[in-house]
Amino acid sequence: MKTFCGRANPTTGALDWVEESEEYDYHQEIARSCYADMLHDHDRNEKYYQGIRAAVARVKARGEKVIVLDIGTGTGLLSMMAVTAGADFCYAVEVFKPMAEAAKCIVKKNGFSEKIRIINKHSTDVTVGPDGDMQTKANVLITELFDTELIGEGALPSYEHAHLNLVQEGCEAVPHRATVYAQLVESELLWSWAQLQPVEVEGARMVPPPDVGRCAGAHSVCDIQLSQVSPRSFTPLGPLCTMFSVDFSKPVSSALQSHSSKFAAQSGGRAQVVLSWWDLDMDPSGSIVCTMAPSWTYPEPETAPWRDHWMQSVYFLPAEVRVTEGDELSLTVCHDDYSLWYSLQSDSQQDPQTQAPPSRPCCTCQAHLVWTRPRFGELNDRRRTASYVSALRSVLREDSVCLGVSDGSLLPVFAHMLGAKKVYGLENSRMSKQVIEQVLEANSVKGGVQLLDIRPEQLSSNDLGGEQISVLMGEPFFSTSLLPWHSLSFWYCRTALAGLLRPNATVLPCSATLHMMAVEFQNLWRIRAPCGTCEGFDVTPMDEMVQRSLDFHESREAEPHPLWEYPCRALTRSTAVMTFDFTQCVPQEPITSQGSLPLIRIGRCHGVALWMEYHLTDDITVSAGLIGPISEQGECEWSRHRKQGVYFLRSPWESSGDGRASVAYSFTFEPGSGDIKMDLSVESQ
Repeated sequence: MKTFCGRANPTTGALDWVEESEEYDYHQEIARSCYADMLHDHDRNEKYYQGIRAAVARVKARGEKVIVLDIGTGTGLLSMMAVTAGADFCYAVEVFKPMAEAAKCIVKKNGFSEKIRIINKHSTDVTVGPDGDMQTKANVLITELFDTELIGEGALPSYEHAHLNLVQEGCEAVPHRATVYAQLVESELLWSWAQLQPVEVEGARMVPPPDVGRCAGAHSVCDIQLSQVSPRSFTPLGPLCTMFSVDFSKPVSSALQSHSSKFAAQSGGRAQVVLSWWDLDMDPSGSIVCTMAPSWTYPEPETAPWRDHWMQSVYFLPAEVRVTEGDELSLTVCHDDYSLWYSLQSDSQQDPQTQAPPSRPCCTCQAHLVWTRPRFGELNDRRRTASYVSALRSVLREDSVCLGVSDGSLLPVFAHMLGAKKVYGLENSRMSKQVIEQVLEANSVKGGVQLLDIRPEQLSSNDLGGEQISVLMGEPFFSTSLLPWHSLSFWYCRTALAGLLRPNATVLPCSATLHMMAVEFQNLWRIRAPCGTCEGFDVTPMDEMVQRSLDFHESREAEPHPLWEYPCRALTRSTAVMTFDFTQCVPQEPITSQGSLPLIRIGRCHGVALWMEYHLTDDITVSAGLIGPISEQGECEWSRHRKQGVYFLRSPWESSGDGRASVAYSFTFEPGSGDIKMDLSVESQ
């Protein structure tokens, strides 16, 4: 059965009505899921297996039958481990129907159907009794309900319900315990993701709005691969603190709680950011530990296990706090049933009798709702800002009438500061418009830029006071963009505004190029690689399920990833494969490009990295991908501000580096949809 679905087109801005199969959404969810990443995580699997063997042995030593409840079973892997370890029966709960079906196939394929029952429900809906989903309560509780923040997938409410309804008092739990750690640091890099910084423009200083500086920011966690943030990028102000632990073998509460850790400041500085991660103790003694600590905490960083399903957390303090070496400080973490937040107090501020738990951070300035953390970083990038200011300076005249087309952009503010006669800015949302108005007011130039929250095709000469546009400018940045080429929305805006441009109008950027490069990923390949056998169990039904979804409509395409977090080596040179001329309107006919790139380095080619570069003028270019030269070994440096596109090959290719094999490419830009269709494969001579 098929149905018509309305989908917002991130490039053209239009609402496209497309006919899709009723299975489209879950195929996309499966295709973009990272189940394979968890199964490739040998450290996780091994520690779970060790913990399960020990738990089963403890129950058997008490002379009891081992009845296991496995919540969030996924493929059924942990249940199969339990039966192999000697469990008498397992109830395996999985709420996602396609995954539950795959688990049934996997359990059957491995010969465990008699001892494992897959229950396709949320655990809070599971019943116990003669006519229930479970015949009796379990005495071993196995779960994998964790995310980067530990509790963000609802682990606490699930444990709370399980202890009340599904497991016996005094049950064994795997994992047995989780412990959360945190460290207070100063970091100009990380803090730039939370607060707008002042900007120097032609000797003048653009300052952030006071309300933005006073705002506690968005409450959601910033989850990243902290291993890719160099220790040189931050200064620890205190020790690594043990914030709290949760014992999963006992009743768990999802109620609001707070925990504090006191310490003396190790050095002076600006307390801005809290780095956090957690450990799992798989057994009561703590001898089997699975840690999420970043690689730079290891004596040998290269030995750290890589995982993308569990990363590390960055939390931003509600306000920057000056501390002096030796200050007695108290770091407090609060959590509800799904999230954590941190605050810092000096010991002199602490009064145990009156101190209430700090409230959850909430954005009151709207900027943290309009600008994402990478977007804050982009706006605070001084080198990038200097490129735009230099480009604007070269094209602006005293009589320039400028129009800015980007979401939440400071370019109109810069154009006014550089002396343009009139400056207008199009904003696609009222909230975004209000944030830029705050910037203008904070710098006493509110009358210098007129912001309009209307679409380009609705703009008329009357909105511009009868003037024609002499400089059309964009970064371009649009909040709806997912893939690099979605920023071609600027081209469609330029086309809609063609009738309002002066004959000799400047368009900045004047063009954009799509770049590609074949790469070998250090670890990211794991999220798409089939598993086959995992810890001795055949999980090929899951591989087949994922492959069916990848083969489904539109799934063989690029996907967005921030490559600064996922190291890779270039196996070809980088090359521009398509050029988009913004000085002209979007063409009626498709733009095509074919060619090949020789594999010039030894390695395993997992796929192709794709990014856009924007040519502001003939000699000023801003890259949203590679931001430095490729080293002789193929090492790359990527922009932290935008996600790049990644096209994974169906199977990796072993490159000998002699140029005899090439990545053949074919790209087609379709003006009607604004999409870029691509076909990439490796050909050998």
